Amino acid sequence: MSKATLKFIRLSPTKARLIAQEVQGMNAELALASLEFMPNKAAKVISKVIASAVANGGFEPEEVVISSCRVDKGPVLKRWKPRARGRASRIMKPTSHVIVEVTEAKDK
Repeated sequence: MSKATLKFIRLSPTKARLIAQEVQGMNAELALASLEFMPNKAAKVISKVIASAVANGGFEPEEVVISSCRVDKGPVLKRWKPRARGRASRIMKPTSHVIVEVTEAKDK
């Protein structure tokens, strides 16, 4: 089993979790191929983390299965935007932590 993490990425965790659920349990080679054609920012980020997890274990992508792909909430950057009548409204810029674990595929 090998693991890779990417922390403090400027990406909403709710949007990234949609992509993470799609690839969980897939073969790493198939997951990387499917993420390549997804238009989301999260797909590009998660594919890099999967490739890193495969390389950390010294495996080839066709040999491993993604056992866990998790997206945790990171700190939120709080910014202010000026509004009418001297008021201000809050802009929340979320960050997230991506954790991917891969294990060797069991041949049946």
